[in-house]
Amino acid sequence: MVKVTIIGRVEDGFPLTQDQTYVNRQDNASFLLYKQQAEFLLTQISKGSLLHPKMTILLDHHSFHFLVEKKICYITLSDSSYPRKLLFHYLQDLQKELDKFDETVLIKTISKPYSFVGFGKIIGRIRKQYMDTRTQANLSKLNALRKQELHVVTEHINDIIQRRQLLEIAYLDPRTSVSTIWSSQFRQDIALKWTPVTTIILVILVLFKARLIMTDDYLISTMI
Repeated sequence: MVKVTIIGRVEDGFPLTQDQTYVNRQDNASFLLYKQQAEFLLTQISKGSLLHPKMTILLDHHSFHFLVEKKICYITLSDSSYPRKLLFHYLQDLQKELDKFDETVLIKTISKPYSFVGFGKIIGRIRKQYMDTRTQANLSKLNALRKQELHVVTEHINDIIQRRQLLEIAYLDPRTSVSTIWSSQFRQDIALKWTPVTTIILVILVLFKARLIMTDDYLISTMI
């Protein structure tokens, strides 16, 4: 079953529109969580963390799928059992519909999140066509897609979140990206360990040299 669907700009991760069917479910905790996760993925795509134009992101018993075309990202969430080829067919249908609009308007002028309400209704209309995979239309699409290769990279959302957290830690504390061999703590340990030894050696060398000088003076004095 196709659930959450949002469309956004890649250049800044800005959400343009969503399926208006679920607007009345904003108070649903599960829906809000999925929507936030979809927005998180859109942000990661805009930052270049997810480089592939087609990806499937695993999430418990659900999966996110996204398609990037012409600087626009199409993201949808479905049950993991839903045929993946049919989902990307759904995203491609959305892309074809969006191509009918002026691209400059979408990329340049929309400044309020999810304000492209008119296309949200189009998403709902197209989504209904994909609700039941057993309809004759969808079975025909699956049959036509059966021999086609679907080159889609798959990841788990936990891995993406973990990578993001590591990057944030490295950004907040640059020392984590530097080898511990050259860390200030390492230098302090070296200094504490070797400074006394070095001092003793220097003292011994000075005394030894002074003794040599005194010995030379004594020999010279006896020869006079």
